[in-house]
Amino acid sequence: MTIQQVPFFQEQPVGQALFTTPGTTSWVAPTGVYSVCVVCVGGGGGPAANTSGASGGGGGGLGWKNNIPVVPGQSYTVTVGAGGTRATTGTAGAGGQSLFISAATVAGNGGGGGACASNTVGAGGTFVGDGGGNGGSGGSRNNTTAGAGGGGGAGGYAGAGGNGGGFNATPANANGAAGAGGGGGGGGGCGSADSAGSGGGVGLLGQGPGTGTDGAGGGGSTGDGAGGFGGSLETPNIQNASQVSAAGWGNVYGTGNLSRPGLYGGGGCGADNTTVEQDAGGVGAVRIIWGPNRAFPSTNTGNL
Repeated sequence: MTIQQVPFFQEQPVGQALFTTPGTTSWVAPTGVYSVCVVCVGGGGGPAANTSGASGGGGGGLGWKNNIPVVPGQSYTVTVGAGGTRATTGTAGAGGQSLFISAATVAGNGGGGGACASNTVGAGGTFVGDGGGNGGSGGSRNNTTAGAGGGGGAGGYAGAGGNGGGFNATPANANGAAGAGGGGGGGGGCGSADSAGSGGGVGLLGQGPGTGTDGAGGGGSTGDGAGGFGGSLETPNIQNASQVSAAGWGNVYGTGNLSRPGLYGGGGCGADNTTVEQDAGGVGAVRIIWGPNRAFPSTNTGNL
């Protein structure tokens, strides 16, 4: 294989490309670009709903890789994973895989779908790359009578997303766990005839400083569970997992609004009813950056 050398006198361009629409497309390396850094987030697992309760879907995994060689003018494959679909029987749809070039180069794998069965959860998605984090698993329905588990949070840049809270009749439903390494928080569990909280998503601008970028878990409740907060967001916690009004986002599910997984890669929640109160798993994403002194997880990874 012939490796193209970058001319020492050539100023390296700075740029980025963002892909958030599910499906496969291509990206053409710009003039003067010989290497790129890429982050991929898999789609979140789909939500499950049943009058006997259901578990939550897993969050999508996040993988990143630096210094991937490319050739100016050459086309490269980009795939964005869709969020998993809702199910009222059996197992909900798994989230799709997001990748750049191939699944062996860098990828975020989709979370498993929630299930209309006890003690069965959607597994968190895994990843391929120099670093990243697995998605959190969905919360389980732990008995045969009622309750549902929350969705798992999307994986972080240096740790896993938070697990969704499971139904726990004594003393109350379990809270979702916080994400680690910039991962999204898991959604809280819920009681009978209610909807659990969906998993928080993860931002695409890099991990950011400190632990303040970790998404908090959503609270469990004997009523509706709260959604997990997003991790690694440009404005922390601005997009968490449950939409409470058409105009904005909040941390508690409310009647008449869908429990919506966070962007990107949040897992769908379980519900202890079949009313349409849940949105599909959070969509995945691929972000490509290039230029001198830029590298994931956090070296000049913002919008430059």
